[in-house]
Amino acid sequence: MTKTVTLKGLNHVAWRCIDAEQTRHFYEDILGLPLAHIVKSDHVPSTGEYAPYCHLFFEFADNSYLAFFDIRDNKGATLSEDMPRWIHHFAMEVDTMEEVLTMKKRLEDAGIEVLGVTDHHFIQSIYFFDPNGLRLEITMRSETREYMEEAKQKAHAQLAEWNKDKKAAAKLPPETHRENFCTGRAVSSAF
Repeated sequence: MTKTVTLKGLNHVAWRCIDAEQTRHFYEDILGLPLAHIVKSDHVPSTGEYAPYCHLFFEFADNSYLAFFDIRDNKGATLSEDMPRWIHHFAMEVDTMEEVLTMKKRLEDAGIEVLGVTDHHFIQSIYFFDPNGLRLEITMRSETREYMEEAKQKAHAQLAEWNKDKKAAAKLPPETHRENFCTGRAVSSAF
């Protein structure tokens, strides 16, 4: 019998950054996440590959981290050309709507464009980009326990319906595909 392993939660997620100090300023001075750890090396420990880097860790209140690598290439969190900018994002949670609005004001006061507050029916969110082009979200839970229990009960059926619709759409002529929707090219806003 295989022993069950429980994944406790997020330790860290890591992205490439344009500049370590610019990233530190944004996450520590504007968002308020303390810089908790730096790892600098000329070689990647897991592969031995020569690749000088500075690895920054910013700590959340739950002791998890958002991490970045400055690899001296002056590129940010680049995505493939056909990837909509709204797909890859990192959501940070606060407890109240007051905190969401406080962060929105703090970001706007720093000259950062903010979208929202957006009502997702179970969370309320604002969206913005960091200096590396990474889309970020600050959210608060607004769902009830009953709402989420009902959502869990429906989740597999909703996924099955999506898969059925996706399969049917694949059989349609190419001119009916929603390519602009998928690539985000028809959307004027970066959000």
